[in-house]
Amino acid sequence: YRRLHTKGTRLSKFNQTEIKAMLGSYTKVLFVRDPFHRLIATFLQGMGISPSFSSFIQEVLDSGMHNGSVAWKPLVSLCQPCLIQYDYVVMFGFLRQELGHLLLRAGLPAGSLLPELTDSQVQWTYRWLSEQMFSELSAQQKQQLSRFYRWDLAAFPFPSSFLSE
Repeated sequence: YRRLHTKGTRLSKFNQTEIKAMLGSYTKVLFVRDPFHRLIATFLQGMGISPSFSSFIQEVLDSGMHNGSVAWKPLVSLCQPCLIQYDYVVMFGFLRQELGHLLLRAGLPAGSLLPELTDSQVQWTYRWLSEQMFSELSAQQKQQLSRFYRWDLAAFPFPSSFLSE
């Protein structure tokens, strides 16, 4: 299907038969991250123009599901995990071990191809940041965020997410 699929061609441009055949011919990997951690990273990278985290969150909530940035849209709306049968779901926090396993399954030497990944080492930092930034939010914002990301929280195991509390 390489001849049909060119850079920038969306899957929605193909008919159902072509989509099914294409998806069946690929190994599909989905990388997921706690939605609250995604919001923190987006804010820290300066992708929001707000001076405070609370006002940034209000921008996110005001933008809604359809007008929001890819950086903070719910994963379920971007990746369609209910429609696409992913072969692997790799969670941030376990990248090194899960990517190593994925490379071995593909018949590649896992150790030599992986860059140095520190995602599991920064989990404690995200826990601390989450506590600090979550405390800045109003009760209404916390409730709205939990509702905004409810399908991500239902689809993926984020047991320690502040949004699922």
